[in-house]
Amino acid sequence: MEQAKIFKAFCDANRLQILEMLTHGETCACSLLEHLQISQSTLSYHMKILCDSGVVVGRAQGKWTHYSLSPQGCAQARELITLFTHTTAPSSLECSCN
Repeated sequence: MEQAKIFKAFCDANRLQILEMLTHGETCACSLLEHLQISQSTLSYHMKILCDSGVVVGRAQGKWTHYSLSPQGCAQARELITLFTHTTAPSSLECSCN
């Protein structure tokens, strides 16, 4: 389910730090590594999850990848959060514990 990939992207402290860093613009993986104090393989793992969610995109340049937020992916994430947090009419689900 594609929706779960978006939520998975937001459920880790390292990935949240990465997302925060990317709000300042495109960032090279080498800069992310310096600021996060994690191994390159750990960064690759987190970036795969972020890219698979569609919220982040990568661009190869030489031996490094430069990452940025995807406007379309961020819009989709906002819509998804709004969908699950917007309240409307009272629930029509009845309690079955009686």
